[in-house]
Amino acid sequence: MRKHVFTLLAGVCSLLLLAGTVMAGDVCIDCHSNISPGQVKDWESSAHAKMGVSCDACHGDAHKNAIDYKKAVMPSEQVCQECHEEQFTSFSHGKHNYGWKVLNAIPATHFAPDELIEGGRGCGGCHNMGIKTEEEKAAQLAKGYRYQTNSCDECHTRHAFSKKEANNPKACRTCHMGYDHPQWEMWSSSKHGTRYFAKKEGDLPEGAAAPTCQTCHLPNGTHENHTAWGFLGVRLPLPEDPQAAADRVTILKALGVLDPETGKPTAILDAVLSVDGVRTTQASWQKLRNEMLDTCTQCHSYQYAKEQLDMGDDMLTKTDRLMAEAIETVAALYQEGIIIKPEGYPFNYPFILALMHTNGANWDENLDGFSYIDQVLLQMYFKHRMRAYQAFFHVNPDYAYWYGWNMMTQDLGEIKHLAKQMRADHKK
Repeated sequence: MRKHVFTLLAGVCSLLLLAGTVMAGDVCIDCHSNISPGQVKDWESSAHAKMGVSCDACHGDAHKNAIDYKKAVMPSEQVCQECHEEQFTSFSHGKHNYGWKVLNAIPATHFAPDELIEGGRGCGGCHNMGIKTEEEKAAQLAKGYRYQTNSCDECHTRHAFSKKEANNPKACRTCHMGYDHPQWEMWSSSKHGTRYFAKKEGDLPEGAAAPTCQTCHLPNGTHENHTAWGFLGVRLPLPEDPQAAADRVTILKALGVLDPETGKPTAILDAVLSVDGVRTTQASWQKLRNEMLDTCTQCHSYQYAKEQLDMGDDMLTKTDRLMAEAIETVAALYQEGIIIKPEGYPFNYPFILALMHTNGANWDENLDGFSYIDQVLLQMYFKHRMRAYQAFFHVNPDYAYWYGWNMMTQDLGEIKHLAKQMRADHKK
């Protein structure tokens, strides 16, 4: 019975639209109250509803019935820009805007199933963020992925588009958690996060300081988020200390940013610069560091905040020493012909941006695949180094040591053991 009622309702809606006797928004509400009632309830609770912004303002009016639903426009950021110019401009200058370009620049991305990338159930679920070109949109539509079209609703989710929701640190959790960037786990179990939850539960006075993700990374409502060290924790120019500079160069070679043979910049550096992924001058790095100090001094003294951040810088230098030693150990196996360069690698050298892709080969039969020792190296970089330095800046002792530094030392030990074993087997 309900099915027949719905069919009749859909037909009535279509006739009313054609007759022009009912506003498009009303027709949409009538139909979608049955098809997708949660969307309707979200919209009814939104500022859009209160301002009279109806469905067709974002989705167009070509979609008339349940059959032609694909004619409904999936709005891009430019549709939001029509009313939210300031927020759009701020977002376009921030790190989130480069999520999609960064994802597609990583070679391993293109080995992953489309469902995880274009379909948004893997890396693409978070890295979908970023204002896409018309060509990029067309490519997604051609593959049938029409719902990954807007960055704004990653934080202000459809159809409530709540500012309050976006200001809740849980809005960040979906993306900023897990394997290589467990910022949610770090922050929520840090003293900052603990105080936030204690305050929310009424165990701290209303005026007590309890910084959230937004407090530090999106202060005063800005959408332009940047950090001095960036996501990968590398920057230019090189440090003055010779050992620290040499370690940074080794890491940049393994990232493919510098040619391992000549030491000269590669096209990958151009890609990194195109997404503002690294600070290239001391002045640009210091500007962002000063902005973070300004945030920290809302609660702490300048001297205390600077000492803590300086200590984080020192920790990065120490993790780079471990990382460089591991890279050099694996690189020697390439040079000795014990590891054969996998197809697609730009150089006869470990390539960290390959991530965890493998063609199924083991470390002792890696003519076409990805060696196990390489996988340990990538885990050391993307999982454990990231935790070691990010946890330091997120003030989480356990992550900084046990999940970060301690695991890096274990990785280095395993890499050295594997290298010794591989050389012994190679001589047989």
